[in-house]
Amino acid sequence: MGSHKQGIILCLSGLLFLNLLVFSRADVHSYELFLQEAEFTKLCSTKSILTANGSFPGPEIRVSRGDTVFVNVHNQGSQAVSMVWEGIKQSITGSDGLIQPGKNFTYEIKLSDEIGTLWWHAKSAWASATVHGAFVILPAAGESYPFPPPDADQTIVLGSWYKQELSEANAAGKADAFTINGHPGETYGCSSDLTYEQQVDYQSVYHLRIVNAALNETMEFGVEYHMFTVVGQDGAYTTRSFADSLTIAPARTIDVLLCADQNLGHYFITAKPSSGNLLTTGIIRYTTTSTSTGV
Repeated sequence: MGSHKQGIILCLSGLLFLNLLVFSRADVHSYELFLQEAEFTKLCSTKSILTANGSFPGPEIRVSRGDTVFVNVHNQGSQAVSMVWEGIKQSITGSDGLIQPGKNFTYEIKLSDEIGTLWWHAKSAWASATVHGAFVILPAAGESYPFPPPDADQTIVLGSWYKQELSEANAAGKADAFTINGHPGETYGCSSDLTYEQQVDYQSVYHLRIVNAALNETMEFGVEYHMFTVVGQDGAYTTRSFADSLTIAPARTIDVLLCADQNLGHYFITAKPSSGNLLTTGIIRYTTTSTSTGV
């Protein structure tokens, strides 16, 4: 583990002389979320779920530190829903009550010093299982990361999947599977299930933004033969630390750097609840080697 840790430090230090990232300033952003039923097939069965914009997980909100964000939520479902913006410290102008079917409401979210990765979701547990997404907050214009800037970033949302139909009257129990960006992987015995895959280039550094949206489950997350440099949690930077696996509490987020320092091939991503034995897998696949040009 010691030599691997030194390899990560060398991999990161190679980026220190890159120019600092500067983002275009965009102080006000507008997003539209349409809550609507959509059919999904997983675990060899098809069911209708409530989604945001027809996707599971829902769309990512990506803004900069200090911005103002307007999110207009249209409830096209059959039951009343309200929204939660996890980790936002300052004022959120909007209704804490329910958005009735056929109605819409615009939330005004004023960011302060939040930075890194947060998330949003429907308030009730049955709807939160499928209506959720990442809320990414980049450095403001002229700001830099307090760590070597990564070559790319990737959001990973860990979720729960239930075979049963969920509603206010039929609340979620124990999950039948867990998902990585909506995919349960190949461990649940259904050949039609898709597996999440991320392609990487040798010696590139990736900022992984991991959201634990799995209902009431602490999740354990890892990438085979790789270590993480932890740089943030729950919308704030942290002192850098190293880990070969991550334990993420329910409704929490973590920002880590992953250095692609292994040989050409593919490596399993694993996610599982700390309280059970269900295992969900994804794949990191190398597309270039040390002799290639990289990103």
